[in-house]
Amino acid sequence: MKFTFNLKEPKKDGETLILFSAYFRNEGRKFVYSTGESVNPKEWDFKHRHPNDLNGRSANANRHRGIKRQLDRYSNYFSDLIQSYKLSNREITIAVVKGDFDTQFKRTKAISSKFFEVYDIFLTEKRNDFTEGANSISTISRYTYNKKLLVDFEDWKGKKLHFNQFTSAFYNDLVEYCITVKEHSANTLRRNIGLLKTFLYWSVENGYNYKLDFQKFKAPKAQQTDEVALTLDEVKEVFEFDFSANRKLEKVRDLFVFGCATGMRYSNYSKVAKKDVHNGVIKVRDQKNTDKSLEVPLNEFSTYILKKYDYNLPKLSNQKFNDYIKEVFGAIGYTQDIKKTIKIGRELKEQIKPLNERISSHTARRSFITIMKNKKIPDKVIMSFTGHRSLEVFNKYYKPNNDDKKEFMKTVWKMEKAPISVTG
Repeated sequence: MKFTFNLKEPKKDGETLILFSAYFRNEGRKFVYSTGESVNPKEWDFKHRHPNDLNGRSANANRHRGIKRQLDRYSNYFSDLIQSYKLSNREITIAVVKGDFDTQFKRTKAISSKFFEVYDIFLTEKRNDFTEGANSISTISRYTYNKKLLVDFEDWKGKKLHFNQFTSAFYNDLVEYCITVKEHSANTLRRNIGLLKTFLYWSVENGYNYKLDFQKFKAPKAQQTDEVALTLDEVKEVFEFDFSANRKLEKVRDLFVFGCATGMRYSNYSKVAKKDVHNGVIKVRDQKNTDKSLEVPLNEFSTYILKKYDYNLPKLSNQKFNDYIKEVFGAIGYTQDIKKTIKIGRELKEQIKPLNERISSHTARRSFITIMKNKKIPDKVIMSFTGHRSLEVFNKYYKPNNDDKKEFMKTVWKMEKAPISVTG
C-alpha cells in the first residue's frame, strides 16, 4: 500500500502542516493524518516529499533532519502496521489504522491554539489546583516567569515557538540565551529547565504534544556561585544613608534592610503587617511552602522600620524592587566592578559587573544568614528563622567575604608567644 507526505497548504507564504496520506482501495478513499510537523513550502522537496537541505550544518538543516526523522517514524510504523494486519488476516480499514495511529503517536487534541495558548491553559490549571500540597504562590510566579522567558526567547530567535521545535538544538540555543543574554546563574538555569520540562510533560499527558525529545534535556548541574552578601557594617551604612530627597529609594532601601534584619524571603517580608506581629515575634505562613509557619523575633532594625511605616510596609512587586534596589546601591556608591563566575556543565563563564547590579531582594536573605553565622549563631537557630529544612541548601546562602576569612584565620592561628628567632 503506497503512502506519501504532502503539505496542507503548498502555496502558503509561511509554515504549513505536513500530512501523511495513503490510498485505501477497498474503501475508495484516502487516509490523511496530520504529522504535527510544519515547514515552509520554500523548504520542501516536492519531488522526494521531505524537507530540503538535510545535509547542511545550519540550525535550519538540523531542524529539517529532525522533521525527517519524525516523518520516517510515520512511514515505518505504517509499513509495519499493514504487514502485521496481513499476517494476522485482519481487515485493513481507515478507522482501525487511524485508531492505531492515535495510540502510537499520542494524537494531539484538535486545538487551534498555539504554543503559548497551551501554556496559558497549563497556568490556569495550576492556579486552580487547590489540592493539599499543590502549587504555592511562588511556584505559580515561577511558571509565569518561565512563560515570559520563553516569549523573550522567541523574540530573540525571531521565530515562533512550536512544540515540534523542542529538539536538542533548541535546548542548546535556550541555554545560550539564558546565560549570555539573561545572565542566569547555573542554579536559576537548572530551575527554569525543570519548570519547562514539567510543562512539556503536562502537554504530552493532556494530549497537546507528542514530541518527546525534551526528555533528554539535562539541566546543568547546579553549582555554588559567588553571589553577594553584605556585612553588618555595610547593612548599617545602607540603613543610615540619607535618602530624604528621594522617597522612592528610601522606601526600597528600608524594605531591603528589613529583609536583612529578618532573613525572610521577599514574598514573605514585603507583606508583613501588624496582625502578623505577636509578643515581639513575626508569625506568618511561608508563601513558598504553605505547610511551613515562620516565627522571626523582632530586633531594633526590624522594629524601627515597622514603626516607621505604622506596620504598613511599602507595597512593591519583586521585579520593581529588584530594579530599584540597584539604583539604591548605585546612589550609595556601591559601583565597583566585581567578577562573577558561574559553572555551566564543565564550562566556566566569567562576567564583570558593577556591585550594585549584583544586588537583588535575595541578597538581603543571604546577608542575614552570613551575618548570623559569622556571629557564631547556631545553624539550627538561624534555620528556624529562615524556614530552611535542608542544611545543604541553607549552607549555600553562607557567603563569607575576604575580610571575614582573614579574621577567621587569625583567630584560630594565634601564637601564645613569639618563637625564638633563628639566625645564621
